[in-house]
Amino acid sequence: MLLGLFVLLFSVVIYKVVNLQIIERERYTSYGVAQRTRTQTLAADRGSILDRNGTELAISRPTRSVFVDPKLITDADAEAAVVAPILGLDVAEVKSRMTMSNRFAYLARKVPVEVADELAAKVRELKLQGVAFLEEKERYFPAGLSARSLLGGVDVDNAGISGLEAQYGDVLTGTPGFLSLESDRSGRTIAVGEHSLTPAVKGSDLRLTLDRSIQFEAERLLSDQVRTTKAKGGVAIVTIPATGEVLAIANIVTDPTTGEPLVSSNNLALTTQYEPGSVMKMVTIAGAIEKGQISPSTMFNLPPTLKVHDAVFGEAEGRGTVDWSVTDILTNSSNVGTIKIGQGLGKESLYAFQRSFGFGSRTTMMFPNEAAGAVLAADKFSGTSLPSIAIGQGIAVTPMQMLMSYNTIANRGVYVPPHLIQSTVDPDGTEHPTEVGASHRVVSAGTADVLNLMLRNVVADGTGRLAAIDGYLAAGKTGTARKPQPGGGYLDRFGITRYQSTFVGFVPAEQPALSVYVMIDEPSAGDYTGGATAAPVFSQLGSFALRRLGIAPAATDIARGGAPVDAASEARTAMATATVVGDRVRALTAGSAPAAPAVPLNAGVTVPSTTILQRSGSAR
Repeated sequence: MLLGLFVLLFSVVIYKVVNLQIIERERYTSYGVAQRTRTQTLAADRGSILDRNGTELAISRPTRSVFVDPKLITDADAEAAVVAPILGLDVAEVKSRMTMSNRFAYLARKVPVEVADELAAKVRELKLQGVAFLEEKERYFPAGLSARSLLGGVDVDNAGISGLEAQYGDVLTGTPGFLSLESDRSGRTIAVGEHSLTPAVKGSDLRLTLDRSIQFEAERLLSDQVRTTKAKGGVAIVTIPATGEVLAIANIVTDPTTGEPLVSSNNLALTTQYEPGSVMKMVTIAGAIEKGQISPSTMFNLPPTLKVHDAVFGEAEGRGTVDWSVTDILTNSSNVGTIKIGQGLGKESLYAFQRSFGFGSRTTMMFPNEAAGAVLAADKFSGTSLPSIAIGQGIAVTPMQMLMSYNTIANRGVYVPPHLIQSTVDPDGTEHPTEVGASHRVVSAGTADVLNLMLRNVVADGTGRLAAIDGYLAAGKTGTARKPQPGGGYLDRFGITRYQSTFVGFVPAEQPALSVYVMIDEPSAGDYTGGATAAPVFSQLGSFALRRLGIAPAATDIARGGAPVDAASEARTAMATATVVGDRVRALTAGSAPAAPAVPLNAGVTVPSTTILQRSGSAR
């Protein structure tokens, strides 16, 4: 009996040994290794953001964070008294972290190199226990605040939280790696133990269409003008009309404490909407020309004021009754004349052209928090909606939308969507060009060419004289819009009317290579009109960008020794002789019209409507 029991027990033991050592040896070995293995996550470098020329705008650079292992600290009071002053922290807060129950607690994340070096020296000198350093990466912007409203920012863990850093976070974020090490019961690494490494993979780089030098100059010039005019802020945009590439977006606000201009943290060019004023008159006139209702020489008898429904509309500057052509109406930014043209165009056509020009919809850039603007649908018009909207009041647009409408004229009637991303670049250097949105035709090439000539006249003889650029023919339009107030109407709480003053145009007019938009928000010193505040910035910024891109003056007269052409004379001659023949403009003008992009007529898109509440008149 006892022998049998002994044999049974012995058999069980033998089975257990065989099972443990042979049958399930691999399983138990793996379990043991797992018990002794600790896995460390290896952070991946975030991709860089570059300008069109490869200049670094946002990069990741090494930094150090300070942490403690509370279990190794024997005198928290003494160590906290040493560490806290160096890190600029409260002694009590540092002590509380040094006495936590877990094995890891941050004291400071991503401290400056000189601070980390000072603390490391003190740790070695005093042989402090439990204080250690962790290599991490921080986001660094070599150009400082320049373009930060576009680039955005990241949180302490390098995750994008705004701007392009957030919008393209999935592209910029790399794939983390893992390091597995076998350690003993005390947590020490076993040199000959099991280990494995999965390397981290860096995120892809983002190459922008932005030009770092033009961006900086746009911010500098805009800041100077905001300071000079004692304005609330401003926006400047530079693009290449034919491709929609954005070369610069400057967003400036005034610091309420110091009164000095600074780069805004918000991308005002895309995220804010405003009533554009007279720069919208181009759209109204373009629609009427496209419909065959008017030509540049069509004459209108214009009284000093015009009553429509229950409102009276006048001019920015008083005048008597005049007989003006359509060219005169645009050149002198006539409210009364544009309203008469708008009445002939009609509300349905006015609405349709505004939508086709890109108003009321977000651009294909899809920037975070980008505004769509607000365009009142024709069936929502009141008695004064048409005259107000025809002159750029009672409609809300973004600065980028406004510039794109003028790019459409520069592109001989074709709307080309804007884009800011040129390509993504893999860690191995493989570049992937970014797809851009589809273009569509808004007006015929003939209509656009006529508007091009008329807009040259605005700079040569009209309200945009200060936008002229030596050696080049510039085309564009001024705008001075009353600014709606939060409580309704156009008077602020002090009974004062505030303005947003604009100039938008392109250069060289005969072969547009650049377009520039400038808006000054609430200028309060000197002449507040767009022709006085925004036009000079257009001239300065346009001149710099042309030189930067190596675009030489084309409008020269060899007979005069290569001297710059008199732009005013050229524009007057062109407009005096311009006629529309089919889809082309015949005019005695310097230079040839640019080729129209191959987009069919009436290839516009239908998009839903939105509504707004404000309406009123417009200054030049």
